[in-house]
Amino acid sequence: KQWYQRRVAITAGNKGAVNFEKGDHDAVIEVCLKAVDVGRENESDYKHIAKALSRVGKAYMKKEDLDKAMYYYDKAITEHRDPNILKERSDVLKLVKEKEKLAYISPEKSQAEKAKGNDVFKQGKYAEALQFYNEAIKRNPTDHVPYSNRAACYTKLMEFGLAMQDCDKCIELNPMFVKGYLRKAAVLKIDKPQEAKAVYEKALEIDPNNAEAKQGIHHCSQSLRNLKPEDRAKLAMNDPEIQQILQDPSMQVILEQMQKDPAAAQEHLKNADVRDKFMKLVESGVVQVR
Repeated sequence: KQWYQRRVAITAGNKGAVNFEKGDHDAVIEVCLKAVDVGRENESDYKHIAKALSRVGKAYMKKEDLDKAMYYYDKAITEHRDPNILKERSDVLKLVKEKEKLAYISPEKSQAEKAKGNDVFKQGKYAEALQFYNEAIKRNPTDHVPYSNRAACYTKLMEFGLAMQDCDKCIELNPMFVKGYLRKAAVLKIDKPQEAKAVYEKALEIDPNNAEAKQGIHHCSQSLRNLKPEDRAKLAMNDPEIQQILQDPSMQVILEQMQKDPAAAQEHLKNADVRDKFMKLVESGVVQVR
């Protein structure tokens, strides 16, 4: 009995490994399945059976026959839940899901789902529109527009965190798509007018004549002016751009000199980059000019 067990292990291991190196996956399958039969006939250790079956699964994976690969990996773990076999099965499962995802992609059907979403969105049926946009994204995950549309749905449904995620994804896919910035700014201006203003400004860089961006900047500026100076400065400290300016060692030195010497301030402000950063700090309320 032990001799047969060793035979199964040697057959499935050595011959299978050699055939793998040769790239002869059909031979791997043949040898390993024969090893399984011999092992079962002689009540071989289940670990050897599992190993042989996993090699069959791996061979089918190399042949890109993922269904059969999963079948034999499943059979292997019913024999023995070896951690290495479980890991290999998990890798194949990821490939299966990715293949299914790719097979599901259809730009034409995505456009149709997006159109349905637009129709019900106009009727104020935001939850229903959300489902259509979800399907549009599944059908074409590289199209930036459905993310923008879904962000609008999430905003209407007051799911602001999810809206922000979709805006960021939309911008990632198409950094020149103005509406992505406008929708992001619309969410931010609810409680982060400083950050919203910066996003509106980015939208204006792309489309200098965009009326919504101009109006948004005006609205944010007004909101910031209405804040108490200390509240405005506190809010600005959460702005990544403000943080970057304040953490710049050269700006730290310049600000210190400007505080002590008004003449030095005039000299530093002749530098356009320094002037822009300084005015950003003034507008945000972090630096106050008297």
